[in-house]
Order: sequence, then structure tokens, then C-alpha cells
Amino acid sequence: MMKSVKMNMRVLVIVVVLLVFFEGIECLDYGEALTKSLLFYEGQRSGKLPPNQRVQWRDNSALFDGSANRSTPNLEGGYYDAGDNLKLGFPMAFTITMLSWSTIEYSNKLKAKNEFQNAVTAIKWGTDYLIKAHPTADILYGEVGQSDSDHQCWQRPEDMTTLRTTYRIDDQNPGSDLAAETAAAFASASILFAFGLKSPGIYQNSIPDAGKIYASSGYQDEMLWAAAWLYKATSKQQYLDYISSSSDSGGLRTAFSWDDKYVGAQVLVANLIMDGKAGSAATRLARFKQQGEEFICSCVGKGSNNFKKTQGGLLWFLPWNNVQYVATATFVTALYSNYLNANKATLQCSAASLTPSDLTAFVKSQVDYLLGSNPLKMSYMVGFGSKYPQQIHHRAASIVSIKKDKRPVSCQGGFDDWFNKNAPNPNVLDGAVVSTDENDAYSDSRSNYQHAEPTTVTNAPLLGVFAHLA
Repeated sequence: MMKSVKMNMRVLVIVVVLLVFFEGIECLDYGEALTKSLLFYEGQRSGKLPPNQRVQWRDNSALFDGSANRSTPNLEGGYYDAGDNLKLGFPMAFTITMLSWSTIEYSNKLKAKNEFQNAVTAIKWGTDYLIKAHPTADILYGEVGQSDSDHQCWQRPEDMTTLRTTYRIDDQNPGSDLAAETAAAFASASILFAFGLKSPGIYQNSIPDAGKIYASSGYQDEMLWAAAWLYKATSKQQYLDYISSSSDSGGLRTAFSWDDKYVGAQVLVANLIMDGKAGSAATRLARFKQQGEEFICSCVGKGSNNFKKTQGGLLWFLPWNNVQYVATATFVTALYSNYLNANKATLQCSAASLTPSDLTAFVKSQVDYLLGSNPLKMSYMVGFGSKYPQQIHHRAASIVSIKKDKRPVSCQGGFDDWFNKNAPNPNVLDGAVVSTDENDAYSDSRSNYQHAEPTTVTNAPLLGVFAHLA
């Protein structure tokens, strides 16, 4: 009898220990994160909003973009890039490309979560604008707004009074990087790729105002990225020939981003090789595959030059909005898990041989950090979980909705009444993702634009990452 009591007591102790261990650990719903990552784009919309708009505190804005000059087309629509009221073609096109890639690779997962149509709608909202921005074969508009004017004011987009200047590239003012990134977004717009080849040069030489915010470091990566997408979409040999004849495959990159697409091109090419679609060019393209795999190995911590992590375990690339680089790194790692699984293969890193499950486990660790399993026990996605940032650097979210208060918010009045107000934003921008600092800390303040400003380029790859885990 005594022995039985002791056994029962031991079982009880074990149960109590387990309950204490798991107490406070929030079950992470990746499906909810997926849904909110798409909802975020409805909060970033510019132009006339549709009847089925779900983010109800937003309203029509910038309806006359492009109308100041008769020679300029109607440029209403598209997305504001971050927490400001600018429309910038370079990051917008990258956003659409990554949304498309996420949707292509995870269409079944998105359909299972009833989010496929929302993803397609988010993509179409961007491509509809990009079509307007490309009115003729040799003209592409790359910016609406003026950075200095915009940043000097704190106004909601619905009644902003800042300059809506339009900027473009053409045959006399080249921008291969912008043209090629837009071609990647369209995937079938070969005329834009030809435009980039015909008029080489980086776009900020033609649109210097955009270069103040999104300066391009070069255009060869965009040309390779666009060629890879165009080959994937059309199977035309000319695009594969362009890639295989390039002397520049990127090498081992330090990040994958709106500015540096080499890793994206490397992973696309690797997939072509693994699927047997590279044909006779497979040998010449092997360097792309090797370099893309080395990037993934370095992310997982099994490469020859591993990337840094915070003490809490998050990949650390750069101080400014580090989460955008975490998003792209986890996205290509998740994809490679799928590619390896489809080919019954493993990834041979210098320090270990990794299985698809190993890669997914790493992806999960990064996503879990972002959603709350971090030293602050806080979700870095607005609207997700019980604790998340309240004062993100975002004009529309931080000012009372025009539907509740139609009184105009002046340029300086926005700073006085809203930006400097130490209170939660009146509007919750569900799905907005912000970033920790290098020490796993976060200052929840609108003045913390380095970490507290969400961007469209961050959520696009995260859509695929959340779908991978959902």
C-alpha cells in the first residue's frame, strides 16, 4: 500500500512540474499569423478602397496621384511602402515578387487555410498599379511622393497635404535594377527585361529622391533574378542562357533583401537543377546552387561562415529593420526543406548533413521568436497574442481614423497631437511586423523608426514561412 502511495506521489510531482514548465507558454497559431500577415496589406493600400475592404479604419487616399501633369498616367493605387505615405516602385515590385513566390510554392497550404484568394488579391493590388506605372515600352514610374516633404509631416494618407511628385525611368534616364525587379514581379513582362538590358544603370541615378530611402547597390542581381523568374514562367532558352553566361553569380551573400536578390536567384536556379529543368546548362549553373546552399547553411549555423544570432536566438544581419532579413532567410530555408524533401535529399553543409526536418526546425525557431518565444515574451507581430507593440511608427495607425474624426490633421499638428502622444495607437494594424534590436530589446515608441516601422517587404516572404508551418 505504501509503495503504491509513493508511486502516485511521484506521478503527481511529475505532472505538477510539467504544468509549471508549460505555464505561460502560449500555443502559437501559425494559421492566425498567416491570416494577419495578409491583412496587413489592406492597411497599406493606396487609392480607392474596394467594397470588401477588411481594414475598416482606413479610407480612400491619394486618388489623384499622377494627375498633376497631363503627360503622366493615372497612378492611383498600389501600396505605401512602410509607415509613411510614399509609393516606391523598387520595394513594391520586390514585395509583389515575394508574395507571388510565397503563393506559388504554398498554394495548397493557403487554400487549406482559406487564404489563397486573399493572397492573389494582395498581389493583384500591386500588379494593377505596376501596370499603370509602365504606360509605354520605355517608361516606368518608380516613385510617387517626395521623401523630404513626406518625412517632415505626420499625416494620415486620407488627408495628407504633402507633395505627390512622380518620378520615372526611361531610355534617357535608365534604371536596370528597377526595370528588372518589375519584370520579376510580372514574370512574363519580357519587354521590361529588354528595357533593362538596353538602358543599363542603377535607378537612383534617374530617381535620386528614391535613392535617399531605397538606394540600389547595383543591378546585376536584379537582372539575374528577373531572368530566373522569366525562365520559370516562359521556359524560353534566352533567359537561361543569360544566367548561365553571366560571370557574376553573387558568391556567398550576407543577406537576401529588396536590394540584394542574388540569394533569390541562386535558390531559383538550384530548384531548376534539382528538378532537371536546367538541361545542358546544369554544370555551368552549379555555382549558383552551391552558393545558395552555403547561404542556407550559414543561416542554420552549420556553414563555414555562420551568421550572427542574438543571445535569444534570432538571426542578426543589420541594425535597421533586421526582421526583414530574417524573413527572407527563413523563407529560402523553408523552401529548401521542400526541395530536399521532393528529391529525397539532404543538404551537405561543412559542419553537418541537414535533413528537411532540420531546416524546418530552424525555421520554426525563428518564427517562434518573432511570435513571442523570446526574452521579452512579446509578439513582434501587431495584433498577434496578448502582448505586442502598441506604438509602431506608422502614420495611418497612429492617427485617429478619418471615419471617426474628419477634421484635417495638419503637417505639424500630426506630430503635436499624435506622434508625440504617449499612448497606444488608436488603430491596430494587424499583421504589421517590427524588429528587436541586437540585444533582444525593443523600445515601444513611434520615434524608434529603426525598429518600430513595419514594411511591405517584410511580410511578403513571411507569408510563405507561416504557410510552411501552418
